[in-house]
Amino acid sequence: MLVTDQELTAPAGPFSGRTAWARNLETPLRQFLRTETGSAAILVTMTAAALLWINIDATSYNAVWHAVLSVRLAGAGVSLDLREWVNSGLMTLFFFVFGLEARREFDMGELRERRRLALPLVAGLGGLAVPVAIYLAFNTGPAARGWGAAMSTDTAFALGMLALTRPRFPDRVRAFLLSVAVVDDLVSLVVIGAAYSQAIHAVPLLLAIGVLAVVIVLSRLGFRAGVVYFLLGVTAWAFVLKSGIDPVVVGLVMGLLTYARPAARTDLERASELFRSFREQPTAELAREAGAGLTAALSPNERLQLLYHPWTSYVIVPLFALANAGIVLTGSFLARAYASPITLGILIGYVAGKPLGITGATWLLTKISRGRLRPPVGWAAVAGTGTIAGIGFTVSILIASLAFHGSQLQEAKLGVLSTTIAASAVTWLLFRGTALLPPRLQIRALLGTSRILTDLGAPVDPGRDHIRGPARAPVTIVEYGDFECPYCGQAEPVVRELLAGHGDVRYVWRHLPLTDVHPHAQLAAEAAEAAADQGAFWPMHDLLLRHQDALLLPDLLRYAAETGLDTERFRDQLARRAGAARVAEDVDSADLSGVSGTPTFFINGRRHYGSYDITALTAAVRTAKAAGAARAAGASHPAREA
Repeated sequence: MLVTDQELTAPAGPFSGRTAWARNLETPLRQFLRTETGSAAILVTMTAAALLWINIDATSYNAVWHAVLSVRLAGAGVSLDLREWVNSGLMTLFFFVFGLEARREFDMGELRERRRLALPLVAGLGGLAVPVAIYLAFNTGPAARGWGAAMSTDTAFALGMLALTRPRFPDRVRAFLLSVAVVDDLVSLVVIGAAYSQAIHAVPLLLAIGVLAVVIVLSRLGFRAGVVYFLLGVTAWAFVLKSGIDPVVVGLVMGLLTYARPAARTDLERASELFRSFREQPTAELAREAGAGLTAALSPNERLQLLYHPWTSYVIVPLFALANAGIVLTGSFLARAYASPITLGILIGYVAGKPLGITGATWLLTKISRGRLRPPVGWAAVAGTGTIAGIGFTVSILIASLAFHGSQLQEAKLGVLSTTIAASAVTWLLFRGTALLPPRLQIRALLGTSRILTDLGAPVDPGRDHIRGPARAPVTIVEYGDFECPYCGQAEPVVRELLAGHGDVRYVWRHLPLTDVHPHAQLAAEAAEAAADQGAFWPMHDLLLRHQDALLLPDLLRYAAETGLDTERFRDQLARRAGAARVAEDVDSADLSGVSGTPTFFINGRRHYGSYDITALTAAVRTAKAAGAARAAGASHPAREA
């Protein structure tokens, strides 16, 4: 390698840029996790504000949220108090975002392998059934109507509090929690619509179904005018409200109807062409076409999540907490409430029922399938998912407000709020106990031994791929790169530092020349292949990335001479474009893997999201290494694992 000691030891910054807009294409799952975690602090703050407000001045608190707001058009309209506008109006957007995430997981995430639907489905149903059974064991008669308040996990709160418990390999635990929470919230929304609605009126409901059918038809036809879908959604919401069903279900349905797909390289190239046309001739018409091209490059699911998710996480859900979490706290009330079957049923149902239901259902399915279906994480992580899922808030309070009134509602709210402290404490204790295990047992307990779903479309082939490092290394990093891409140039010293510090990691370079934005990238890639024909791929690779501003033919011939190549043979291969087919194969494999920008990294077949500084890549490598070791240990003891 033609590198200096200074370059090998230079500190890497938190690089995250990618060419061709890929730096903005982090998965909705990663954004969802980060946004919900950050919003948990705001949610806690607004909950505390609601408690403080009502205990200082209950009259003003109730007066504000019982104020009526009417919206009328041509004699027809809707009149609701402010709390109802928040609970049934704004919260529709919250469930819309959740529906978007569920659809994204179904189209692009872990659930795209349909066989994997079974485990989160069973785990989610177990995590719903056991808490409800515990609640009903405490409550009979009229109080039994509140059973729905003991079932739904608050995903935002749970993810935020999970971060505070600081489990090892948190991304894996979070992803499993989210897959179970998808089922949890879907069923909870069905419960709201079926069990907690008023007398249902058929005509408005049929009209709402008709509007949603129009949405489906327009989506299938590729119609992309967002304002039309928004108006149709509002219309469906109004009809469902008039039908007697809680209209938040409209948000969930609209989200589930919004498809997700990775940004295609052809769409990005088309966007580049449109922007280039605008750059050459900046007219209003070309500006509109360029904007439409950029929008079309992303799926509606991703664009809508980017638009609405911050609003739901940082505004709507905290506003819901402010409107609903107010409880007048007195010594007599607390003594009475903590002896109340309603409070105890909700609290114990969540804190004990959720982990029992999720862990028990997962274990039972694993046993019944004889290990063919097993969780993507270890059993400690499954149990931790169950304990942190014992946090109920948003949907639980929403159902409680539909089922109870007066003192019973206050008791139910206290039970729900108490789950946040109790479930978080139990989760913290569980992960602290796991951390005391010997390292090998700890890794298996958290990561498990199941096969990981891979994102890399074309597996690494030692016979054709360019590999740097041990041939049988337990961790393989694949980078799709472009020799003219400045972000690839930033990533190169990071990769070399990583390889220098880890002797059991191998690195693979695959070409993805983005010719629409880097005019010399294709020639540089073919030059690397011409050097590879003489056994000098890596020296040429290093020179090209070190001199990204000098990739013309004379420059390439000079690099060939510097590396001691036969320059005439090198020139001939460039003239014949002998390496073009090999480069095209890499580009095709990038398309199979959904790669649209550079650099894009895969670690043991899983796509790496976020920054590619030395800290982030080292953490990803360590996780991949630990997961591989856990699977290898499981393979050596199949009977025990099954």
